[in-house]
Amino acid sequence: MTSDTIADMLTRIRNANLANHRSVEIPASRMKVEIARLLEEEGFIAGFEVTGEAPHRVIAITFKPRNPRGKALSGLRRVSRPGLRVYARTAEIPRVLGGLGVAVISTSQGLMTGQKAQRLGLGGEVVAHVW
Repeated sequence: MTSDTIADMLTRIRNANLANHRSVEIPASRMKVEIARLLEEEGFIAGFEVTGEAPHRVIAITFKPRNPRGKALSGLRRVSRPGLRVYARTAEIPRVLGGLGVAVISTSQGLMTGQKAQRLGLGGEVVAHVW
């Protein structure tokens, strides 16, 4: 049993990506499904699928194939964690790698990228950085 399931998800994705696996399976929750949806929308993964029944649902994440320029997903980092929550106002939302990466923000209107949160004038908890 892990206390930080989001960090566990990001670690499983990072490890599978570095080991050149084609896919990885992760126990599902609504927050994890939203993170996977954001990763797919931003083009970091090829896709994801939620399978199984209610108590034992699983997210199967498929990585994009490696191209000559490298991998689509280079890195992930958990920012806000159970021991130290990190919040940002609209003007304080961080830019990841000068705009090449994405900040995942949990706002009052759901999970979204940092750019979208700034456009909507929302702040929130900085969940992770993806590049």
